[in-house]
Amino acid sequence: MAVPKQKKSRARVKTRRGTQGIRTKKAEICPKCKSLKLPHAVCKVCGTYNGREVLDLEKRKKRKEKKMKQEQEEEKES
Repeated sequence: MAVPKQKKSRARVKTRRGTQGIRTKKAEICPKCKSLKLPHAVCKVCGTYNGREVLDLEKRKKRKEKKMKQEQEEEKES
């Protein structure tokens, strides 16, 4: 197994490790609703991806409200 002849300096080690940092994804503007969204992801405001409507947000909102109402009723009963 290879063994290094000399110790690497702190500067050399930090220079090498400096390129391994975490990079954030840049947000894009949704072409339909003009809100910010992540690239290659469905827009959370209008539910479109690549120019097509993928999510029916109104249906999801109604389902969520129904679930919240049921939970509130269960809390009142107990």
